Parts: sequence; C-alpha cells; structure tokens
Amino acid sequence: MSKDGDMIRRRPGFRLLLTALLTGVAPLLAALLLAAPGARAASLTEVTGFGANPSNLRMYVYRPDSAPARPAVLVAVHYCTGSGPAFHSGTEFASLADRYGFLVVYPSVTRDGGCFDVSSPQALRRGGGSDPVGIMSMVTYAQQHYGADPARVFVTGASSGAMMTNVLLGDYPDVFKAGAAFMGVPFGCFATTDGSSWNSACANGTVTRTPQQWGDLVRAAHPGYSGPRPRMQLWHGTEDTILRHPNLGEEIKQWTDVLGVSQAPAFTDHPQSTWTRTRYGGTGTQAPVEAVSIQGTGHTLPTAGMAARAIAFFGLDTTTTPPPTDPPPPAPAGACRVTYTTSAWNTGLTASITLTNTGTAPVDGWTLGFTLPAGQTITSGWNAAFSPTSGAVTARNVAYNATLGPGASTTLGFQATHTGNTGTPSSFTLNGTACQRG
Repeated sequence: MSKDGDMIRRRPGFRLLLTALLTGVAPLLAALLLAAPGARAASLTEVTGFGANPSNLRMYVYRPDSAPARPAVLVAVHYCTGSGPAFHSGTEFASLADRYGFLVVYPSVTRDGGCFDVSSPQALRRGGGSDPVGIMSMVTYAQQHYGADPARVFVTGASSGAMMTNVLLGDYPDVFKAGAAFMGVPFGCFATTDGSSWNSACANGTVTRTPQQWGDLVRAAHPGYSGPRPRMQLWHGTEDTILRHPNLGEEIKQWTDVLGVSQAPAFTDHPQSTWTRTRYGGTGTQAPVEAVSIQGTGHTLPTAGMAARAIAFFGLDTTTTPPPTDPPPPAPAGACRVTYTTSAWNTGLTASITLTNTGTAPVDGWTLGFTLPAGQTITSGWNAAFSPTSGAVTARNVAYNATLGPGASTTLGFQATHTGNTGTPSSFTLNGTACQRG
C-alpha cells in the first residue's frame, strides 16, 4: 500500500489534487464547521474490530441522540488527504443527522496519500477485496450493533469519496438504496492494472464510452444480479481542474443505462443562478438519476446547503421513522434466504454469500451449511469461520454478526482455488434448516 501511495504522490495529477484540496476544500470545510450552529451532545466514536478489513481502514460512527431504534445509515466517504474525522467535522452531514436521526459511518483511509482504492481489480468486483470489503463490514457492523435498518443504507462522498460512491453502488446494488457523488467519475473509469491508483486520462475527462459500455462495467461487478439498482445523484463544478467536468456527462450516461431510463432529461431547472439541475427517468425529488452542474465552480464541493439536497434525494429529510418494509414472502424451505455469487479466474475464485433471516424471531448464533463442488478448496474467508475447507462446509458466525433480527442480513465470503469446476453449492442450511435461494 505504501508503494502505491508513493506512485500516486509522484504523479502530477496527484500533486494538483493535494494542492486543490488543501487550498480549496479544506478552508471551505473549516468555514462550514465554524458556521454550524450549536454544539452536539453526541460525539464521533471510533470502532475497531468491525470485521473483514483487507486494506486496514478505520471506522468512525456518529450516532445522534435523536436516532430511533432502527435508524437509516449514511456512509460518508472522505476526499484524498482527508480522514473520517475531518469529513465529519467539516461537512454538514452530522448536523443533518442530528436533525433527522440517521446514523453516519465515516470510513477513513490509512494508506499513504489518503485516497480510496477505486482502481484495482479487487475493488471493482463484489467481494473482491480492498476498501469496498472493509466498508461493507462497517455497514454490517452498524446493522448488528446499532440496529441500522438494512432497507435504508445510503452512501455519499467527495472527490475520492465520490469515486468510491460510484464503486459501492456497482459492487453492492442490493445493499445501497441510493448514492450522492460530489466531483466523482464513473464506475470503472479509474481502473488500472499496473498497481497505480491514479488514472490521468480519466481525471482529465478524456475517457468516453457509450452508455451500454459504462453500464456493462457496473453490471460486471456483480454478475448475475437482476434486482433493483440504487438511484444516483451527481454533482460537479464546470471549472474543476482535478477531476474535470466531462466526467459528469459520462456518469450520467452510465447510471441512466444501469437504471434503464432515457438519457434525455425529464426535468431541468436552476435551483440557484449558477446551478443547472437535470433529472432522468422522473421529475420528482427522488428521480432515478439527478445531476447538478455548478457553473464557475472548481474542485470545492460540497458547499453549504448541498448536503441537505443529498439528504432530500435519499428521502432522509424527515423525523418520522417509516414503517418496516413488508417482509419477504415466507421461504417454503425455511426461515432464511441465501444469495450466492462467485467471480472466477484461472484456478481461483471468490464467493460472496448474503444470508437473510426471513423469520419473525431473531437468530442468536448461526451456522450456515453447504457443500462445495468437487475441486474447490477455501484458502481464506471473511465475516465467518469456515470449516473444513472443502466438501461439506460449515460457516459459523463471528462475534460482531452473531445476531440476525427478523429481516436482517449479513454478508460473508471466501476465496478458494478450483480445478475447473466453478459451480455453486446446490443448497444451504441455517442451523440445520433448509434455506431458500435468493
């Protein structure tokens, strides 16, 4: 990781990014902090031992005093050179959490340069490793330890965090309901294969693809997924010299294709004189895709009031806790559902397993049983203890995900070798009871 950080810092684009952030974003965030009225009784808390964390991220949580028993959760992802605490203190998301009662999770990078991994092959596939896996562990921890509502999980970020917002919506469309990306680039635009974390062509806005090509990159992150996709809100300044404005148009092409809506705006307005807002696939506040172009603005978003617009897009701008979503239909084979996906290469594969309690009572301690196809051998796992490594396998909970409330889910997974058979287990059992396949 330090080698990647050194490579990034030597690149001219990264030096420009550091300069812009230190001279543009940091003073702006400090001004927002000074302007925030009142002191908060709640405080930012660091959480350790939150689960699988291959890239050594740190986790910070802000749980406002107004949080209900089952709060929504917002993952707020910082910019390069930043940190979770800096993003907490320098943006308006915590004060909005005080007002509306949602939980905020702030991931924090520890690698040199402070940028999130949005470029490696591992980061760009579900369960592949790197930062997205660590952030998913944070979401699972929030659900298990703070009672966060799995039906109301959202993500936002600025710059590097905006890129990660795109990545998380692509990798985990079944987890996140919507995202808001301030000064980002499309999913996969920053992809590299040489160990570098900086892609100058993408940063300069010279990477262009068709909507379907962009959409295919997202769909390839979670092969076989056919469920609903998260909505996306996009923000960009026309004078951004770090991640240039053409990336906004490419993001629009990508997410309109992913969500299956027209690229022609269904609605256009100007909430402020320098703002041009377009909505795609709908005209309301929660349209499938919303884009806001800010005339004359550089790499300095979000500015005052923009976070509130993101919270409205998410539907979190209310103090009324929505009723629980309708439970899934009873599983004919038992009170559990399993979704199992794999990503294979040469002689290896990774598997991601989402286990959902579809019953009406909590599960306190669980074992998930399944039989691996012949020739597959587990070499490492996360969010569960796997034994044995081949044949009839039992995955046992770890301390932080032992309890699954009604309707709650947990995601676990493993890496394995194979001898040619990359198939999936034919059935699963939870504590000895057969599960429905998702």
